[in-house]
Order: sequence, then C-alpha cells, then structure tokens
Amino acid sequence: QDTTTLHHENMQITITGLAVLLHVAVAARGPCDILDAAGNPCVAAHSTVRALHSGYNGPLYRVQRPNNASANISVLEPGGFADIAAHLEFCAAGDCVIATIFDQSPENNHLYQRISDGVVHKMVNASQHKISVTGGVEVFGMWFDPGHGYHVDDTTGIAKGNDPESLYAVMSGTHFNDKCCFDYGNSENTRLQPVSTGDYACGAMEAIYFGNAHWEGNTGAGPTGPWVGADLEAGMFYGGGNFTKVNPANKPLTTDFVTLHLKGRTDGFALKGGDATKGGLETMYNGVRPDHRSAPNNCHWHGFNGSYQPMRKQGAIILGTGGDNSNGGVGTFYEGIIATGVTSNETDDAVQANIVAVGYKTIPTPALG
Repeated sequence: QDTTTLHHENMQITITGLAVLLHVAVAARGPCDILDAAGNPCVAAHSTVRALHSGYNGPLYRVQRPNNASANISVLEPGGFADIAAHLEFCAAGDCVIATIFDQSPENNHLYQRISDGVVHKMVNASQHKISVTGGVEVFGMWFDPGHGYHVDDTTGIAKGNDPESLYAVMSGTHFNDKCCFDYGNSENTRLQPVSTGDYACGAMEAIYFGNAHWEGNTGAGPTGPWVGADLEAGMFYGGGNFTKVNPANKPLTTDFVTLHLKGRTDGFALKGGDATKGGLETMYNGVRPDHRSAPNNCHWHGFNGSYQPMRKQGAIILGTGGDNSNGGVGTFYEGIIATGVTSNETDDAVQANIVAVGYKTIPTPALG
C-alpha cells in the first residue's frame, strides 16, 4: 500500500477519533452535574442545543406544524446534542415553531408559549437559526423577534421571596435591541395576578436581561452595549448602589456567543459575562441592589410598595419577555439554567469551561451566485 495513502488514512483516523473523544467529553459532564456537585442543584435547565446533565436522555424541545401536529426532539444519546435529523424530517417544510422547551431538571418546569393576561405571544420558527457545535454537529438555537415569548407560571423549586438563586444563559452579542425585554429567569405569576392590578413593583422578579436598553437612563460602559443586566421589575439594571445609573465596569459583550450570569444573593446581586467560546467570565458588578428611587413612581404600583431589598420574587419563569408581558426585545437563546443558592467563583468558572467545550460556532450563510 502506498505510504502516503497510509499516512493520510492514519491521520484521518486520528482526527476522527479526536472528534469522537471531544464529543464524549462534552456529553460526559454537563453544567448541571457541576452545579449539583457544588450543592447548587439545577431547578430549571432549558436548551435546544444539548443535554445539560450527563444522564439526561429525554426531549429537549417540541416542534409543531401549522396543523398542530407535533414531535419531540430529543438528544442523540444521554448527555448529548439535539437530534437534528429528526427535526429536519418532521419540519421539512420549514414552517414549524418551537412549542415547548423541556426542563431537564427533576422539577419539570417546562416552558410553553406565553399566553397571559390576554396577551398571546408568538412562538419562534424552529428552523430559522442553525448553528454548529463540537465535531461539526449541527443544531438549532432559538431566534427571537419582537412579539415572541415563553413562560411557565406554576413552578417547583424556583426561588421565591428573598431566597438566593444563580442563573446562567448562553445568548448572542450580535442580535439585540434596546426594547423591553429579552429576559430569562424568575418572574411574576400572571395566572395568580393580572398585570393591570397585580404586584409588578420593584423586586417582584429576578431575571437575566441582555440588550442595550437605557431604562430611566441606566447604562453600562459606552453607548451601544449590549450588556448583561438584571431585570428586577420596574427596571433593567447593569449595577446597583452607587452604580445603579451608570456602571462603567459592565463591558459590552459583542461576540457571536456570550455567557451571562446573574447571582441573586439575600443581600445583593452579581453580574458576570464572557465569550461562550473561549476564556473565562468577567465580573461586571458585585454589590448591593439598585436604589429603588431610580425606578418610576418610586416603586409604587397598583397599591404595592416595591423594594429591591429584600426581594419579593414570585417563582415563575420567562424567556424572551419582561415580567409584565412586554415583548419588544430581540435575542437568541441556546441554553439557560436556574440553580438554587449562591454559586462560588470556582463553580462559575467550571460552568463556563463546560460551555466553552460545547464549541459553539456560527454557520456562514452561503453567498448568492
């Protein structure tokens, strides 16, 4: 046999084997394994890309055709990536929507189309946003335009009141705007109280916000963003205390894939962010909560006197909207986690390393001939 050919084949086997090993490495340990081991168990874990726990072998999301026929899209293997072949076969016409994002935690906090207090939010096109991950595996993320939104009102295990929690999300620094509100996290329960009369005052929610809104003049570094923020109701904040209005330490996150982190303590909060494809997380803020006097009407809404300290979290979960049904924001969503308690810096670093190992990549749009 020709020596050159043999060398080429051996190289091919080595490269292929490396891709398989990388794939197995990603699947072998997910962020929820890390969080569980650290004593901060996942109580919500959502992704259209991958399993977030090494033992997860169920559906990631449900696609639905215009005729309401639907199919669950599961992982290829325990702890693995989404089965795109099943997605493409069922959604061959390209007109499916994502109807459900399944919670991979034991709490079953699945996300559904948000229909609350008379507002019907749209579902995202299931096949609009294809990306790739480790080994060249192709999967779909969620592309949100104005009007899209998901939620679940009645949950289990999600923090309420002033209980601590830690949230993570992977989004994109290239698809955002300044409208309210592209959020993922803890929100008000609109089944129990209408938006027009209920408690939607300061401190009623705690969600990751991502965009470049300058609500009541709030801003991160520079004029354009986007920045990781906290939607705490009646305001999206990039810092607190003396940095409630302007936080120059909160740097724009502009890469194709970004990791976002919100740590909700009993006595304050922290924000972190970074490139989801390399490096670590940078602390954008760590301190006391915002000054409630910065919110409109001094945080007084519908007879409720709000405050950011202590919090009054209600434990629902939203994706793509604000707590009060505001759905003017745009963004992308790949994965998100809500964990109990306050995570350590070491845990945050391990979660970020796990996200980087996914190998998130964009797929270039073919040039028109």
